[in-house]
Amino acid sequence: MILTGKPIPRQVRDDLPLEVHIEPKTMSDKIAFGFVRFLRFFADRFFAKRYGHRAVVLETVAAVPGMVGGLWQHLHALRKIRDDEGWIRTLLDEAENERMHLMTFIEIAQPNWLERLLIAITQVLFYNAYFFLYLFAPRTAHRVVGYFEEEAVISYTQYLAEIDAGRHENGPAPQIAIDYWQLAPDATLRDVVIAVRADEAEHRDVNHFFVDEFDKRRSG
Repeated sequence: MILTGKPIPRQVRDDLPLEVHIEPKTMSDKIAFGFVRFLRFFADRFFAKRYGHRAVVLETVAAVPGMVGGLWQHLHALRKIRDDEGWIRTLLDEAENERMHLMTFIEIAQPNWLERLLIAITQVLFYNAYFFLYLFAPRTAHRVVGYFEEEAVISYTQYLAEIDAGRHENGPAPQIAIDYWQLAPDATLRDVVIAVRADEAEHRDVNHFFVDEFDKRRSG
């Protein structure tokens, strides 16, 4: 069998609320929220309003947790000899979706050599940190992603506002985005940002849901 490697087309969701924030209550939540706000601080200082370039670097990071979580859930299911309840596929789909965000914004932003170097360094550091976080504290790891995606929704909303205000050119959508989200042939950058923001809102809700599932298992 010959595999094409083409991603499965995705529908743009418009049924998810955008202004969602889970207040940190436990120490685990507070650590996760503080870590994400720390990352947000540096992203704001380095990229400012260059949202396309910000997306290229941050989507490199965002594509890591789903793959790491899928791996650990796969090993856990094998070790416990039990059903994974759909977690593995959900997490791997999330990783693939975030990778498509990256491939899309590379077409839009055309990162320079410094940003490509930053991508490599950030990925190495974040992968190893998240790998061990998921190994020892998977609940916290999912809360980190939930808060990370909350911030992503905010960033893409701000990106959309810049486009609507005319401060960012609303150019044509890359073909890779049109094919992946099944957008209209004349789709624009604005349509792409809306599609990506909807994906991030979905990942936000899924990872916060996984935290709730961890809490149920512990209390049960």
